[in-house]
Amino acid sequence: MRQIFAALLVAVTGCANASAAERMLVAPAPVRDETPKTELQTAVLAGGCFWGVEGVFERLQGVTSVKSGYAGGNKMTAKYSVIGTGLTGHAEAVEIRYDPKKITYGTLLRIFYSVAHDPTQLNRQGPDTGTQYRSAIFPQTPEQAQLAKAYIAQLEAARTWGKIVTTIEPDKPFYTAETYHQNYLRANPTQPYIVYNDLPKVEALKKLFPTLWSNKPAA
Repeated sequence: MRQIFAALLVAVTGCANASAAERMLVAPAPVRDETPKTELQTAVLAGGCFWGVEGVFERLQGVTSVKSGYAGGNKMTAKYSVIGTGLTGHAEAVEIRYDPKKITYGTLLRIFYSVAHDPTQLNRQGPDTGTQYRSAIFPQTPEQAQLAKAYIAQLEAARTWGKIVTTIEPDKPFYTAETYHQNYLRANPTQPYIVYNDLPKVEALKKLFPTLWSNKPAA
């Protein structure tokens, strides 16, 4: 459905980059960040269709891998054909493996709020609607949960946006999505949905955070 919608929208408007102007904001750097670590860490975030979210985070220096998948529900319903009902509890999410010596959890959250999605849209992102497209953080540690809560409070105090609707959902496993969803943006750069909804996010990352940009996407 999302591919069909975007194709029609591009055909009617003739403007593939219109969504880039929808929101291109630089969130403030987090006041609090994770304690120094030496081993690779994992973050799980959900911000609408995982194709574009994956496309953003795979372009960050210090990120070693990004996988598209599902979080919030159980293993039996972690399937693309099922989560579309919006009744499984799952959200389309990405699992990010990163080197905390090169990029921190706080920086990942900053990118999440700046260019990866719109945190004020409740149970939707752009043309996609349903709880599976909600804004959510799935902390992998108690420290991540504390940092996420603190950063959301910081953003709301700064009044950069309206009310932030991101949920914080600890203790929810991540399940890797089907193979054809992995590296989808890079494999389908001319698909109308990708062109209209996702490539502007990647371009915004490159423009707004040039020192974090990686010319080589993570595996």
